[in-house]
Amino acid sequence: MPCQFDTQDEGRVAAVVDARSIRLEDGREVRLIGIEATAATKQALTSLLVGRDVILRSTDDTPDRYGRQGALVFIGESDTSIQARLLAQGDALVSAEIADKECATALMASEAEARRQKKGSWVDLSAIKNAESPDDILAGIGRFMVVEGKVLSVRQAGAMTYLNFGRSWTRGFAVTISKRNLPAFENAGITLKSLENRRIRVRGWVEGSTGPRIEARLVGQVELLSANEPTGVRP
Repeated sequence: MPCQFDTQDEGRVAAVVDARSIRLEDGREVRLIGIEATAATKQALTSLLVGRDVILRSTDDTPDRYGRQGALVFIGESDTSIQARLLAQGDALVSAEIADKECATALMASEAEARRQKKGSWVDLSAIKNAESPDDILAGIGRFMVVEGKVLSVRQAGAMTYLNFGRSWTRGFAVTISKRNLPAFENAGITLKSLENRRIRVRGWVEGSTGPRIEARLVGQVELLSANEPTGVRP
């Protein structure tokens, strides 16, 4: 089974702190790794976890700067993480932070199934933004978004590579990849120049100093879409 990392801890959930964090009865806080929240995540977490005994699994139990332990959360002896359940319900998005390939693939598959069945947030046709509508993306500055579109050009400027989806670099949507992150993409067999004229799906936090931007730090943020794969955006 994927995502069956080492057991780091166990405990009973006392409360849901926010859409990505829970508090155990002994006072420890846990951050749910592997997902980003949607509007429904906190409520779904509350109904699934409060008062339940959980097992925390991860490859590293080092707390983050807020003192939270990052983990995949499992109820009792279940083989399915809470993260996978949220994704399968359409109540969360894959964050692409998990490096383990099998686990990352499994989480992405859970999200994809919810998308196909239009569950949860995927009922909304605007859940995936169209790269050809930069104003819609720009309206979401500071939010985690999923965007689909065709890469028109790949350009390098200094230490940054730009995947441009619009003809105007000042207004169009673009994905930026820093030089220090290029080896990860190359090791995964992704040559950035080869993405020209390809349809891709990208996820990440929207920034906007000029046009809307998403910085791709992790390979899992970028998905190549096959020519016959149905688009998730409005035509």
